[in-house]
This record gives sequence, structure tokens and C-alpha cells, in this order.
Amino acid sequence: QVQLVESGGGLVQPGGSLRLSCAASGMIFSSNAMGWYRQAPGKQRELVATITGSGSTYYTDSVKGRFTISRDNGKNTVYLQMNSLKPEDTAVYYCNVRRGSSYRSEYWGQGTQVTVSS
Repeated sequence: QVQLVESGGGLVQPGGSLRLSCAASGMIFSSNAMGWYRQAPGKQRELVATITGSGSTYYTDSVKGRFTISRDNGKNTVYLQMNSLKPEDTAVYYCNVRRGSSYRSEYWGQGTQVTVSS
């Protein structure tokens, strides 16, 4: 079965940086577009960034210029480099396969908590 395991979250001060990783297994990684999503308490999960198998990227307006999505197909891993972090970036971050400009609900992992404070 498909497994997606996020890591790299933590507590960081405003203006700081984190790099999130998402390790995929049970799928042909290189042929799939991938996305990073985040969900804060009381809010809907939102799409943060996407990357196609060929490397084309998309970012939501609130993270443009600060976040960079990338992938290493040899390691079956997608990354999210987050710079200039703001308190409003605080959320649980998830990765998922993108199919037809959507996600696969059954593929959600545990996510990784990012807290930007003090």
C-alpha cells in the first residue's frame, strides 16, 4: 500500500527556516505529481505547493518567494524548504499524491507539525 511519511517539522522563531521531507513508498514516485498541504486548528486543509513529475511547480500566494518545493526521484522524496517563516505558517503539514488536480484521501499520513512562535 502507499505510505507517505512526513518529517522535519518543529518549533522555529519568526523569520527562521525549516526543510520538510516526505518519503513515499508503495508507488511509482517519479511519474506522480506531488503536493504539500497544511491545516491549522479550526481551518480547512489548504494546498501550499505542487510539483509535477517533470519539475513544474506551483505555490499559493501566501508562500510565494518564501517556500520552495523540490523532489529527488532517486530517493522517492519530496521536500519543502520554508524560509522567512511567519506565525501564520503554523500548521500540520502533509504531502500527498496529486491526481486530476486533487488528492487521494486514503493516502494522508500523520503529517509533521510546524510551529512558528516567539
